[in-house]
Parts: sequence; structure tokens; C-alpha cells
Amino acid sequence: MLTAAETVKLVKGKKLTASAALETCLKAINERDGEIGAFLEVFENSARAQAAAVDAKAASGGKLGLLAGVAVAIKDNMAYKGHRLTCGSKILEGYVSPYTATAVERLIDEDAVIIGRANMDEFAMGSSTENSAYKKTKNPVNTAYVPGGSSGGSAAAVAAGFCPIALGSDTGGSIRQPAAFCGVYGLKPTYGLVSRYGLTAFASSLDQIGPLTSTVEDAELAFSVLAAYDPKDSTSVEQPVIEKPFNMKGLRVGLPKEYFGNMNGLSSEVAAALDTVKNTLRAAGAAAVEVSLPNSVYALAAYYIIASSEASSNLGRFDGIRYGASVKGENLAEVYKKTRAQGFGPEVKRRIMLGTYSLSSGYYDAYYLKAQKIRTLIKRDFDAAFTKADVILTPTSPTTAFKFGEKIDDPIAMYLSDIFTIPCNLAGLAGISFPAAKSAAGMPVGAQLLAKPFNESLMFNIIKELEHAS
Repeated sequence: MLTAAETVKLVKGKKLTASAALETCLKAINERDGEIGAFLEVFENSARAQAAAVDAKAASGGKLGLLAGVAVAIKDNMAYKGHRLTCGSKILEGYVSPYTATAVERLIDEDAVIIGRANMDEFAMGSSTENSAYKKTKNPVNTAYVPGGSSGGSAAAVAAGFCPIALGSDTGGSIRQPAAFCGVYGLKPTYGLVSRYGLTAFASSLDQIGPLTSTVEDAELAFSVLAAYDPKDSTSVEQPVIEKPFNMKGLRVGLPKEYFGNMNGLSSEVAAALDTVKNTLRAAGAAAVEVSLPNSVYALAAYYIIASSEASSNLGRFDGIRYGASVKGENLAEVYKKTRAQGFGPEVKRRIMLGTYSLSSGYYDAYYLKAQKIRTLIKRDFDAAFTKADVILTPTSPTTAFKFGEKIDDPIAMYLSDIFTIPCNLAGLAGISFPAAKSAAGMPVGAQLLAKPFNESLMFNIIKELEHAS
């Protein structure tokens, strides 16, 4: 499969049509997605119409956009006018969006072709895509393994060569963890840099849209399109991305001492892959410095209280009255009860109940308020670490992808898959997962870079240098 950058170059050079590029992607989907299950729906008709419009624009001499002819999959929690949106849940089965998310709109404005909606854990709650109400997406590297989650369909679509770019959402690692499991690149931008307008809210203070791609150049290209101020999103920021002259020599790479111990369940293969990354960085002239993030040990607990509390509020709108599925009852209370009981899956119910409990009278101070205080301490830890380091290197996940069914009945074990990604969301940082190695079983190992807000370009430059050096 061509990368996004290659596709754009060929389409703009009139050596490839957008329609031909799309048909290549559709052929790959038709041949293999029956096995992988990355898509809940492929938008063949509207995608072909979009590709034809790009070709007409090129033929008439019009200026083509930054993503001319690039097929992009969108996670099933992003609004796209006239297309179904289910968030991987039965409670929204058959729902058609009346408007388009800003992030999707920006792709279309730059002449991208929206190829379909990717499978996901229900309402983005999960780390394996086993929580989808519709299907289980398989890891294209080895179909016995999960693709990660909650953006597992997006990661699998890119890893399988179905499209060069897919959009995911990241609340506690839902872009980066599946990127690591599938051997692709996954960017979680600085909170507020990419509009959340049209993204179905899970935890509004944590959610962020970002790209999954097969190359770091494509991640940078997609980010350049997505990152822009949007007055429709009250959390959108106007600050531009920081661009600085880059030199690997003298770069300070922070290694959090708490992240490389046995307490986090770090596998020996992931640890060995990170050692290789560290050595490559040192050989290229970077300096490794030890930093401390002591409050990260509380990040998982704080995250699940904050995220679940926000989810219990955000998901209150799915009540069987305003939109989505509705189950008849004798009275309004019974309609609510039956609709939500049948419409939500077990993981969503678990988190709604946890969040409602944390916000309830008598428990708010003990749980939610305390979790927010921990969040502040975690951010202060990062602020202190970034006085010593320009960027922080960590594993993306403690292990490589696990097999289906291995953790689905043990929520805590499943939650621990995100132990290294969650602190980034709590602190509002920029983070990216990139392929670092392969395990003995041939499964991808991901490494993660974390940077201060608005320093995405620094992370892109480091990965490019790393790949050039190795």
C-alpha cells in the first residue's frame, strides 16, 4: 500500500487518480477484512463520489489539498453527516448523524476520501476491541491476538494496508496502545489542539482525536491537517504548534525510574526493545537523564474515577427518548431502565456505575475530588521532569498484544494495559507510540515519547532521526 505522502505526491503529479488509489484500498478491504474485521461499514458509494470529485478538481486545474486522494478511516465515534454512528454500541444501532465532526470536515476540506467507519470498544471503553457490540477486530499481524483498544479497528485498518491513515480517539491510551499492538504509529496530540466537536464524548477533559498511520511522515501530515482552532469546541486552543531548530546532539531524553521497574508488569521483551531505543538515542548524540514521576503509581486509580465520573454524566443522554434505541415500558422510568439495560454492554455499565458512585453525595470528596488532586500532582511531576528533559521515553504498554479472551474477564488486568499511557492524558501532554521492535513471537513492540504541550514536531523529528540511525 502507498503511504499518504506517496499518494498525495502521485495524485498531485497526475500520475495516479484518487479513484484508482481508492479502488486499491477497497480491493484490499474486500479481500481481507472479512478475516480482520477492522470496519463496521465501508462507505463505498460516498467514497467513490469523493474520489471522483478530487479527480475532477485535478483535471480542471484546481489546487489540491494536503491529503489529495488519501483514503482515511474514521473511528465509529465521530460524526459524519448522512452516515451511521454507533460508537460500537447497540444503544445507537441504526443512528445516522445529522452533521460532520470538525476533524472529519478538515480531512474532507483537504481532499481526503473517507473510506469507512472503524470498529471500536463500546463508547471507547476498553483496551482490546473485545467490548464492541458488533464484532471482534483481529490483529493483522497475527489474528489470534487482539489489536488493542479502544481504537482497535483504526489500528488494524492501517496495519492491514486498508488505508494509509485512520482517525482514533485517545482518552487514556486508546490511540497509542493499539498502535503499539499493531505495529503502527499513533499520535495523541496536546489536549485542545484537535477539535472534539462531533466526537461522541466519553470523558471530556481527557478525550483527544489523533491519527494512526504506517509512517511517522504520515502522522505528521495528518496532524498538520487536524490541528487547528475551532470555535465550536470550548476546549479548543489557538496556540500554534512549537517549531524549533532540531538537533539530536544535546537532546535530553528523560527516563522515568518508576516506569522501568517490575511493579508495572513490564515484560522482558518490551524492556529489551526500550534498551535498544535508548542506545540508539545515545549513539545519535542524545543524553539520557533519569527523571522521577512518583505520582504515576496513582494514575490508573485516578483515571478510572475521573473518566468514569465524566462518562456517567456524558452517557446520560442515551436514554431511549432523545435518540438511538428505545425499549417500550409502562412508564418513563421503565423506558430508561429497559433501554439502558439492553443497549449498554457490561463494561459500559460497569463504568457508569463506578462514575455515578464516585459523584454521589457522601463519596464525591473521598473519590472524585481526591482523584482530581492526584491529577494535579501528576501534572506537577511532569512539569518538574521537563525542566530536566526535553522529551520523555517510556514503553507504550507493559506487554505486547495478548490473545483473545486472555483478559476480558479480569478488568484490572485489562486496565493495566494502559498504565504507561494514562498519565499523558491526565496531564494534557502530547504523546506518540512508534514501532520499536518485534517480540520472539513476531508481535510488535511499541515505544512512547511524551512531550510538553504543543511540542509534537519535536517528537516527529526524534522518531525520524531514530529511524534514520537504525
